[in-house]
Amino acid sequence: MNGHKGAGEANGLSQHKMNGTNGKVNGLSDRSKSSDRRREASNGLSTSTSPSSRRESPASAHSRKESNPLAPPFIVSAPGKTIVYGEHAVVHGKAAIAAAISLRSYLLCTTLSKSKRIVTLKFSDIGLDHTWHIHDLPWSTFQRSGKKRKYYDRVDSLDEELRNAMKPHIATVSPDVEHQARKIHQAAASCFLYLFLSLGSESSPPCVYSMRSTIPIGQGLGSSASVSVCLAAALLLQCRALSGPHPDQESEEAAKQLQRINQWAFVGELVIHGNPSGVDNTVATNGHAVLFQRKDYTQPPSVNILHDFPELPLLLIDTRQPKATAAEVAKVGALKKKHPEVVERILDSIDAIVRSVYKTIENTDFDSSSAEADEAIAHLGEMMSVNHGLLTSLGVSHPRLERLRYLVDQAGVGWTKLTGAGGGGCAITLLKPQPRATHGVDGDLNGEAATASPPTTPSHEHGDRSLSSALQDLEQQLEDEGFDKYATTLGGDGVGVLYPAIINDEEIDQEMFLTAEGREGVHELVGGGQSGAWKYWRP
Repeated sequence: MNGHKGAGEANGLSQHKMNGTNGKVNGLSDRSKSSDRRREASNGLSTSTSPSSRRESPASAHSRKESNPLAPPFIVSAPGKTIVYGEHAVVHGKAAIAAAISLRSYLLCTTLSKSKRIVTLKFSDIGLDHTWHIHDLPWSTFQRSGKKRKYYDRVDSLDEELRNAMKPHIATVSPDVEHQARKIHQAAASCFLYLFLSLGSESSPPCVYSMRSTIPIGQGLGSSASVSVCLAAALLLQCRALSGPHPDQESEEAAKQLQRINQWAFVGELVIHGNPSGVDNTVATNGHAVLFQRKDYTQPPSVNILHDFPELPLLLIDTRQPKATAAEVAKVGALKKKHPEVVERILDSIDAIVRSVYKTIENTDFDSSSAEADEAIAHLGEMMSVNHGLLTSLGVSHPRLERLRYLVDQAGVGWTKLTGAGGGGCAITLLKPQPRATHGVDGDLNGEAATASPPTTPSHEHGDRSLSSALQDLEQQLEDEGFDKYATTLGGDGVGVLYPAIINDEEIDQEMFLTAEGREGVHELVGGGQSGAWKYWRP
């Protein structure tokens, strides 16, 4: 991670302002925005292209109409996120690291014939199905002088006049569903409509936007930010404001596209949450991991994108114990007020863990498959365990979380900590690397399982209890005790595009997409994001 060295000299961390609303992201400045304006002025059109036109010559691309009613369906995808180190401490001005997880949202965009003149949202996982007639939307307000935004504009706050203009069109969304579901539906619809009216026009192509997600909702895993990134990227592609992604794209150009997606995804998060940190959408856009810190709550947090964060196998485990984020945050605040010196030292220790992890990531080649890489992964895991212990000392754990941690420690398959606010919710387990041929049995497992006598079952009658069999036993025990488990990967790619929506020579149509059964069905249908047909912006 040599690209991160030399900055942030006071603490050894390289930091940039994030979310595209202030300062730089990935070293890009406002110069890129001014060059966009010059290109627009010279030819009246953006020179950025959608995936469908990226192989065309500039002349043919510029001669095309703004909308193509025969455009094939395409899918945009973005990951969820988990806080790996530093929750709660980050509320008190310390650093934290959040990383992408391979549980993702998928948005299928199906262009309709010109005569339809409608846009439809079909978010089947939450039961949202709503259609607007394009010509009925409040274009006159959004496109009035001083209100209309360009795709390269930075937007760091919402225009209340524009929000008020949307209200009659949001009020008709899901009028007959129960209150909480309607609230979720209208938040998603508001996010879409604000972005659509800001980036589109009355001549935008009629389209059905179908959403499926493998990210659990309401668990602090960035599901709304993932949706915002998908919507922003899709609408920017449709208005030809993005180039790529493609394998030959220059690093700086790829970073510029990600910055553009991120700043509009942040607008979507503003609509949903009011005052988001911008961290979730930054992780969902860029993938990998980010280190962030917010010392002054009147300013956006400082964020450094960790492009070299390794992809690591992870178990995400839901305790199925409801949590109350505000209550857990208040609990730590009250404890700090009562015992300021003690709690401050605990928070400083959590901060030291984050910086230790950062240093390890910066100085390790995780692609080398070496003993050094395994040692670095073990360090990351040990720091997770210590971080959990410190969070427990702050009073934000729960008996279900402690039971889960005990089970993982007994199995010896990895390192576990709560993620997010605690008090229930989810935990993450970083799995140990697969053992090398030179490792003995004792090297296969950590924790008590490394020395404990194996269970008297046929598969273990010779005492050869492998990592994989221990993991299978753990998974069965988790199921028996009512935990929900998701096998996932930490630190993978950010926003990606499948254009056209074809996997293994088969087009993914709307019916296939909406009727795919559960998370596994969606994951299998789209190729798990691992098919070579998927393309990602990779700076």
